[in-house]
Amino acid sequence: MLKRMFVAPDAGRVRLRFASRAVLGIGLAVAVCGLAGHSLMAAIIGGLAALLALFTVTDATVRGQAVTTALLPVVGFPVLALAAGLHDLPVARDIAFLTVMGVGVYARRWGPRGHSLGVFAFMTFFITQFLRAEWQQLPELYAAVLLSLLASSAVRFGLWCYERRLPTAVPPVPPAGRGLARATTRQAVQATLGGAFALSLGQLVSGERWYWAVGATWWVFVNTTSRGETLVRGFRRLLGTLLGIGAGFVLVVPLNGAAVPSAALVAVSVFGIFYTAAVSYTWMMLSVTVLASSLYGLIGVLNGDLLVLRLVETGVGALGAVLAVLLVLPITTHATTHGWIERALRCVHACTAEAAARLAGAADADPAHRVTELEALLGRVRLSVAPLVHPLCPLRARKQRALQVLALLDACAHEVRGLAAVAADPEASHDARLAAACWRVEAAVEALTAPGAAAGATAPGDLPQAAVAEPALAHLHSLEKALAALATPLRGTGRAPLIGA
Repeated sequence: MLKRMFVAPDAGRVRLRFASRAVLGIGLAVAVCGLAGHSLMAAIIGGLAALLALFTVTDATVRGQAVTTALLPVVGFPVLALAAGLHDLPVARDIAFLTVMGVGVYARRWGPRGHSLGVFAFMTFFITQFLRAEWQQLPELYAAVLLSLLASSAVRFGLWCYERRLPTAVPPVPPAGRGLARATTRQAVQATLGGAFALSLGQLVSGERWYWAVGATWWVFVNTTSRGETLVRGFRRLLGTLLGIGAGFVLVVPLNGAAVPSAALVAVSVFGIFYTAAVSYTWMMLSVTVLASSLYGLIGVLNGDLLVLRLVETGVGALGAVLAVLLVLPITTHATTHGWIERALRCVHACTAEAAARLAGAADADPAHRVTELEALLGRVRLSVAPLVHPLCPLRARKQRALQVLALLDACAHEVRGLAAVAADPEASHDARLAAACWRVEAAVEALTAPGAAAGATAPGDLPQAAVAEPALAHLHSLEKALAALATPLRGTGRAPLIGA
């Protein structure tokens, strides 16, 4: 886990910029709330609203991101009012919370915008419980959220809008269908029932912090599609929370709520959340737990017992998610794994085509954004096959083939990054052999993704020594070899194929 965290590639330093911009945007949002004279509670809610806007809004275009950000208060404000008004009506509050949870998951059927608005609605209800916001505080809280969204948007769309040069890759919506055949419908039912279990058991554990269990169930479901993904994510959430609580005892409790060092730790935690999200859910949850501990320290209620209670409630929430995906309308990994691998392979071809066009002199061809998309897609592939490569997986043969697939896809990504770097060199010239090599890459991708394609594609022959000296050709040749080698673990040799697991 440590090795993956510190050696994971960061093409174009996108993760570094993502995390740095988040710290700047959220810091500015909190500062603006402070200058406006808002209370600590309002500043915290404003900062969390800015965090959610920067983290969850992932539309494919900058304009789309701006529209989704503008819509966040439209769904957030009514939910905030509802949650604040139901503190003294526990039955109605619980029903409302579960309803928001189910609708929030179902909203994923409308793509990235539906996902973002669903997350914001749920987290608005959750934050209201977290801070015990009251009805009479609503005007101040609304103002803080608006100011924070404006401040973070000024950073995202004005001061530091790197997406104009490097578009953000957006995962596709889960496969469509009708009724319960649609993945989002099934997940909405699963999340609601899992949340109901977590809420009931969580309230038996603690009448005050029960919402942690519901939140844990919710975040286990976010960005997962299949049963296996959800199970692995639940395990990683619990592990990350455990590690974060250990860090909380060492780093947060001794601060005793001191403002300056606590604020510094909050900034570090925010950076950690955004920097690690794409490569390690465990590390991201560690950062989330330290952030929550620091916020509780700032409002003066943190102690060791509270940290232990958070771990227990997280376990309850993870258990709720596990029971729901195992017992309620389970979704297998077949369709999702196949879809992610196919999209990654097609992105490999798109990267090579862009690089070849750039080398041929096309000024508008830019393989860099395709490399970024490929990194995001490979992250989704790793998540989808995670159940197969987990240490506790009993399917040894499929585990070995899954590891092979991941290694070969990583090799493809390595060669694509090298090819993009060569294409970025203004002195690099086009070679007539590039067109033929790119055609062979396209043929290899088609052989791997076409239905019923035969296994065991023939690997390309060795390049002449003179051609190896050409960096672009060398990268393309290595890419061909990796794609040819993928045929065996993907299609199987007399065994069940990996993508049918």
